[in-house]
Amino acid sequence: MSAGGWIVPDSPAFANGLHRAEELCHRGGGTFALVDAVPRNPAAAEVFRRAFVDARLDEWSEFQAECRGYEEEIAKEISKRKFTFGELEEEEQSLERLRRWYRDLKRRDALELPEADAAEAHLHVCEAVFDGYADQVYAVMRGAGSGPVDGEADQ
Repeated sequence: MSAGGWIVPDSPAFANGLHRAEELCHRGGGTFALVDAVPRNPAAAEVFRRAFVDARLDEWSEFQAECRGYEEEIAKEISKRKFTFGELEEEEQSLERLRRWYRDLKRRDALELPEADAAEAHLHVCEAVFDGYADQVYAVMRGAGSGPVDGEADQ
């Protein structure tokens, strides 16, 4: 038997996750107990708050790094003049992954940290970069007719 515990802020942002954890625990034959805990002093409260903030900051930082990587990837494809529908679809899937990830992080960010706003702005930059790349792909493909582009068959 293994035991575990979580500490999360008392926030509606965690209600669905706690309910799901309870369901899974019971389905697996375990027990589940939800306990409200109150820190004994401001220093103790700050320890928990800081741990939660640090975890969210790490996530937002990783998200921003992935956004930078996405921008670099599209810049690389543009520099290689890889204007194909196959590549465009791949980049669109990567953008959708960033959008899902942002939504997941935002749901966990019960303290509504300002880093979330910066991440949202960066996501919008990624969307604009994608739109610019898509415009170039469509322009090239319209001009290319049905022939291959840069060695790849029209998709």
